[in-house]
Amino acid sequence: MTPETFLALCGLAVATLFTPGPNNAMLAASGARFGLRASLPHLLGVALGFPAMLLIVGLTLGGLFQASPLFRETLRWAGAAILLWMAWKIATSGGIETKGGRTRPMSFAEAVGFQWVNPKGWSMAIAATSQFITPAAPVHTAAITALVFTLLGLLSAATWVWLGKAISRWLTTPGRARAFNVTMALLIVLSTLELLRG
Repeated sequence: MTPETFLALCGLAVATLFTPGPNNAMLAASGARFGLRASLPHLLGVALGFPAMLLIVGLTLGGLFQASPLFRETLRWAGAAILLWMAWKIATSGGIETKGGRTRPMSFAEAVGFQWVNPKGWSMAIAATSQFITPAAPVHTAAITALVFTLLGLLSAATWVWLGKAISRWLTTPGRARAFNVTMALLIVLSTLELLRG
């Protein structure tokens, strides 16, 4: 993985992990309602569950990439389209909602399981693996991709839990939510354009 590709991976991970979505909305709500300590299993389930899903998808697709350059290029462009669609959806979305009916934080197993039914998670897993898994080193590049998402995912999940109440209030202000979302969407677009140049 070249330094430029690694930087694009980090940019994409930051943009997708820190933007409001199902995981982050639930983490912020949990932080606001239950606090950091009680939300720790939920935090770890998200931060470790998604990279595990990413690694499984990446390793599965790695063999297919080696066998079919056409499949790899098709998936690469489809992944770029998904990323640009996600950037559009993020740029045009509102803030987050932290009120909910849960009486306890989500458990580790529930948070890991949620990754497999989260549409944003599936979109990101397919898009990221299609952009960063190389046929020459599928295991190596899948491991790097999963590790980047693990480290930044831990930071993101902790941030959303720790600052849940403050962030949820800040992002419910329409102007601030829009500015944050547009900034994150632009980071996704720039990361995607860098990947397509390669």
